[in-house]
Amino acid sequence: MKTLPLLAALLLTPGVNAAPACPPLLNASLKDIDGETRNLCAYAGKVVLVVNTASQCGYTGQYKGLQALSDQYGPQGLVVLGLPANDFGGQEPGGNATIKDFCETGYQVDFPLFAKTGVTAANANPLHEALARATGERPRWNFHKYLIDRSGTRAQSFASQVEPQSKEMVQAIESLLKAKPAQAPLSQAEK
Repeated sequence: MKTLPLLAALLLTPGVNAAPACPPLLNASLKDIDGETRNLCAYAGKVVLVVNTASQCGYTGQYKGLQALSDQYGPQGLVVLGLPANDFGGQEPGGNATIKDFCETGYQVDFPLFAKTGVTAANANPLHEALARATGERPRWNFHKYLIDRSGTRAQSFASQVEPQSKEMVQAIESLLKAKPAQAPLSQAEK
C-alpha cells in the first residue's frame, strides 16, 4: 500500500488540490437581506461595486442606475452589492423586509442586497472597514461607491454624487472588466 502515503503527501503539499485563497478585500461574511450568511469570497474573480444605500435619501434614485449597470455589465463579470445603512441622516429607518420590498417594488432591484449594516468608522461592517483601509476613504453619505478589481486586492472610491451611469463610473467599470482575473502561478508539478 505504498500509494496511500503518496496520496497523503500530494494532498498535503501546498498548491496541490488547494482551493484558491480568498482575495483580501472580499475575505468577510455578511448577512444578506433575508438573514442568510453570505461569504463574499464567492465574488472572487468578479468586478464588485459596493454601495451603501438608503431608501429615503436624495440619492435613492441611483438604485435605477445601479440596476442598469448590473443588467448591462453583469454578464461580463460585474456584481453590484447593496448594503443598506442608517448611518447618515436616519435615511434608512426600515427593517430588512421593508428595505427589500422597497428596492424590488420601486426599482426592480435584483442584484444582491445585504442586511442593514453600519459603514462609518464607529460601526463599520468588515467589508467597509477593509475598503476604507484600502482606499483611505470612508463613506461620508449614502450611496458612496467602492469598485473592487477582479483580483480583490485593489479598490477605487467614488463619492455619493457620482452617478452609477456617469462617464467616470462606466469607464472605471469597463477598464476593470477588460482585465482578466489573475491566474495563480503554476506549481513546479504543473510546469
